[in-house]
Amino acid sequence: MSQSFEEISAQLKKRHRRSARMKWLTMGALILSAAFLVVFISDMVVRGWPAFQQAQIQVDVTYNEQSKEIPLAAVSEEFRPLVSRGFFRILPLRMEDNPALMGTTKTQWVIADSPVDQYLKGNKNELSSSQRNVVDKLVKQGRAELKFNTTFFTTGDSKMPELAGIAAAAIGTMMTMLVTMAVCFPIGVMTAVYLEEFAPDNKLTQIIEININNLAAVPSILFGLLGLAIYISFFGVPRSSPLVGGLTLALMTLPVIIISTRAALRSVPDSIRHAAFGVGCSRWQVVRDHVLPVSLPGILTGSIIGLAQAMGETAPLIIVGMVAFIPEASMTLTDASTVMPAQIFTWASQPEAAFAEKTAGGILVLLAVLIFLNALAVWLRNKFERRW
Repeated sequence: MSQSFEEISAQLKKRHRRSARMKWLTMGALILSAAFLVVFISDMVVRGWPAFQQAQIQVDVTYNEQSKEIPLAAVSEEFRPLVSRGFFRILPLRMEDNPALMGTTKTQWVIADSPVDQYLKGNKNELSSSQRNVVDKLVKQGRAELKFNTTFFTTGDSKMPELAGIAAAAIGTMMTMLVTMAVCFPIGVMTAVYLEEFAPDNKLTQIIEININNLAAVPSILFGLLGLAIYISFFGVPRSSPLVGGLTLALMTLPVIIISTRAALRSVPDSIRHAAFGVGCSRWQVVRDHVLPVSLPGILTGSIIGLAQAMGETAPLIIVGMVAFIPEASMTLTDASTVMPAQIFTWASQPEAAFAEKTAGGILVLLAVLIFLNALAVWLRNKFERRW
């Protein structure tokens, strides 16, 4: 009896040790994943923060008739190489909008060229020694400094890194996501409602369910090839447009919404259905007035998370041509456009070092949008759960 008790005690101790090891392993995995997340976000912030700053210098700008034809004459020879070429290009437009500037000389802040920006940020640059001396002199006089880069949020892409912005890509992303949700949300929810509440359990519905689950695991680039073949080649939808991009992402997001909606419908207790049937409701009335309102938090959560996943996709949009050079935001669904992931991909492939910080800055903006969407999903879920 004593030996049997000792064996049982040893087995219990062994189980407790295994349980403790599993506890520490899971805690270690959690800490390791959190550490990776902190390192990733910290690295992106360190690399991307300079993108939100832009070097500007204070110079005397002369507006005259000749500067409409030769804009370079508007700034003195000493500071001309330090000023962005983009400023010279917009001088004629500025003079047309404000004719009173003709024949005047104004001291104003202008965007500096990319090498000046990199020099003030302490990075490798292409300035000559004489140009560095001029920049140092301007810094001592308070006429050269890093300011908040509003251009990054108000302009589109540009071949000049100091003028490149994410505004056009952000507008293209919003238009693409509107098309995606307008197509996949009603179709996905109605498909899930039919399969879960109305469809008979037979081989046909089983095959449909298997195919939906398989589509959710298909690589996203294949949806891009499908969009290219169906929407562009067959239906003639304009290439590189938010319309074709949204329709392509809708194909990819549809299985996610169907699966999440079915899971939300299954979570509704059967007692609610039985109570509704007991008072004489039809099946459609049960679904419309009782099942859907209760399952709405899960449906919204799954849909928003699916939208966030689609917003971060690049491969299918590259296939349908949404990596075009877009200096200005598109105004219609059929105009050529780009999206934030594709814009980040384009900047990452540029040889200029100044585009590296633009890439990290674009990633930070995209991460902020994705975090906002996930927080919105959690907030909506909690709000509707409290209501019901």
